[in-house]
Amino acid sequence: MSMDFNFYMDDITSQARGEMEAGGYEQLKTADDVETAIKREGTTLFMVNSVCGCAGGIARPAALHAIHYDKRPDHLVTVFAGQDKEATAQARMHFGDYHLPSSPSFVLMKDGEFVAEVGRHEIEGHDPMSVVTNLQDQFEQYCEEL
Repeated sequence: MSMDFNFYMDDITSQARGEMEAGGYEQLKTADDVETAIKREGTTLFMVNSVCGCAGGIARPAALHAIHYDKRPDHLVTVFAGQDKEATAQARMHFGDYHLPSSPSFVLMKDGEFVAEVGRHEIEGHDPMSVVTNLQDQFEQYCEEL
């Protein structure tokens, strides 16, 4: 039995992208898309998506649940590590010198500047609600009520 790896990956990534888009996250697929998002005023939550289990079982559910809160980012965006490599690299360039590139992860920006993050080490091995709580704590500190 042979399996077409690209067909398999396309199916997984399509489902993962669809989950995020249905939840209101904008897909950033190019470096130009990232630059446009970075220039927006207000707060922007970047979700660095991935095909790993902790992305599907923890990070994406947390990303979708966390935004149901009185204070939340003005903009919700996602880049897909390993898939949209140029966009992911461009986003990480803006995350600053102290950001440890990892996926999945979240980075909160305010007026184009890094203010907070939730790295893979705070996602993998944790339950989704602890990630939600971590994100909402950041929203409370940096975001306005919508």
